[in-house]
Amino acid sequence: MSAGVVQVTGELIASRRAGSYHHLTFVAPGLAEHARPGQFVALAVGGPTSANLLRRCFSIHKVSPSGTYGGTVDVVVSPVGPGTDWLASLRAHDEVDIVGPLGRAFPLPTEPVPCVLVGGGYGSAPLFWLAEALRERGCHVEMVLGAATEQKLFGVVEARRSADAITVTTDDGSAGTRGWVSDVLPEVVRRSGAAVVYACGPMGMLKSVTDVATAEGAVAQVAVEESMACGVGVCMTCVLPVTGNDGATRMVRSCVEGPVFRGDRVRWDAFEDGMCRVPADAVGAPRAGGH
Repeated sequence: MSAGVVQVTGELIASRRAGSYHHLTFVAPGLAEHARPGQFVALAVGGPTSANLLRRCFSIHKVSPSGTYGGTVDVVVSPVGPGTDWLASLRAHDEVDIVGPLGRAFPLPTEPVPCVLVGGGYGSAPLFWLAEALRERGCHVEMVLGAATEQKLFGVVEARRSADAITVTTDDGSAGTRGWVSDVLPEVVRRSGAAVVYACGPMGMLKSVTDVATAEGAVAQVAVEESMACGVGVCMTCVLPVTGNDGATRMVRSCVEGPVFRGDRVRWDAFEDGMCRVPADAVGAPRAGGH
């Protein structure tokens, strides 16, 4: 594992409901001290006798390098399958094997510039810690939080503390503005004069955020939600096409080279119906008529 990455037995000290999600806090000695906003952790699920061999990866919501119990790490879980259901059912003092911090963090601007942070559903989890880091650098921070329904929003109350302004959207209009984050984002970017737009959420949302940011002359930094299994670059389940500085498109591992990428470098045209295909012009792509 790379420098700063640790594998620890994490003790659960708090589990609470947050709308449709579960907010978990683990004691994770040695992990919190190295983590930065945008990185993630990989959790073993099912216990020591589990048939769930693959870990589940979650963005780090926040860390506390020194608390009553030592360093802690918080994650937000959406129970949608056996692994996440198991995590959501954990009780205080249960233990989970945790590897982290993993991946590439959000790059922070060197100058205090206005920034907009966009989160979809529980994809907003890493943005509050990011907002704190940006404001410490003197940046004006606005947040746009969106979800299908009010129950699937995460962190609206926390956002009011973390950001200078907040805009909420829901697909069904049950909270905030009815519609998508991309409907309100152009006006927010213009009003704030944002130089950088950070985003975390579903791939379709990240594409639309990148389109808006590019059109408004801002840089998009997006944390992708490609399915990650190992979290350390071995299994190759999370590859996606990204254009490099040389203009060539390569299939890269979002768990190692990401999960944060410049939005205008991701080949969004390769994603259809939730699937990612290899662009024909990518380095190493199969040639037509080849074997």
